[in-house]
Order: sequence, then structure tokens, then C-alpha cells
Amino acid sequence: MPTPHTFPDEAQFAAYAEAIEADDGPVVMLNLNKFRDVAVYEDGRDAGGASGRDTYLKYGMVALEAIRWLGGEVLWMTDAIAPIIGCEHDAYDEVLAVWYPSRSAFLRLTDYPGYEDALAHRDAALERAAVLPCAGSADKVLRGPFG
Repeated sequence: MPTPHTFPDEAQFAAYAEAIEADDGPVVMLNLNKFRDVAVYEDGRDAGGASGRDTYLKYGMVALEAIRWLGGEVLWMTDAIAPIIGCEHDAYDEVLAVWYPSRSAFLRLTDYPGYEDALAHRDAALERAAVLPCAGSADKVLRGPFG
């Protein structure tokens, strides 16, 4: 069963839905991913020794299609290195910034054919994850703090 380390709990989901009521404008979702060394499927299927990173790509290909289908775009993706501020348990392997045209568009990812099935690969791949909604703008860009 997916855990709060990889999926939102009810309180987090409710808070996000409440935020939509206040502002359904563009949003950038900052994704922090920590991969398992070897993927583990909850349903017991054999991952064939595949790494979490390789297994995440099975999810990622479908997710990218769904994001584009919703009018969103991956703005930036890179490997993460050890934190310079924070604890060791704050370390992640990958950082992605994904722009969505609205906060509610993010919730419609599951409307894309095959997306829900692909979530099994995401869950098998990730040791933990964090997805942080950030204020977005109508422009699909990342900005510096001073213009």
C-alpha cells in the first residue's frame, strides 16, 4: 500500500483541494525523489532486479504524456546531491519542477488513460518522495527572486 512517504495522505489532499478553492491559478510542483536501490512492487510482481531509477522511467513516460495532455510542462529536472543544509535523511536523488496551468489540472493526472496503472511503477521505484506546490505564473518559466 502506498505510504505518506510516496503519496499524499487524506489531510494533505484535503489541504490541497482547499487551496484550489482559494486560487486555481498556475502552479509549479517541485518533486523530490529518493529511489530504492532495487524496485519493489506491492503486488509481488517481479521487478527483475531493476533499480528504482529505471523503474521510475516506466512511470515517467506515462506521466510526461499526462502532463502534456493537461497543458503542463516539465520545466527542469536534475540529479540531486547531498544536502548542504539539512539532515542526511533529507537527501534525494532527483529534483523536478513541473508547471501546470492550474492547481486542479494536477489532480486530473489520473484522468489520463494508463496513468493510474503507471502509479504502481512510481510506488515500486520510490523509497520516499516530496511534492511541494509552489506559486506559478501564466508563463512556463522559472524565475530568479529579483526579476
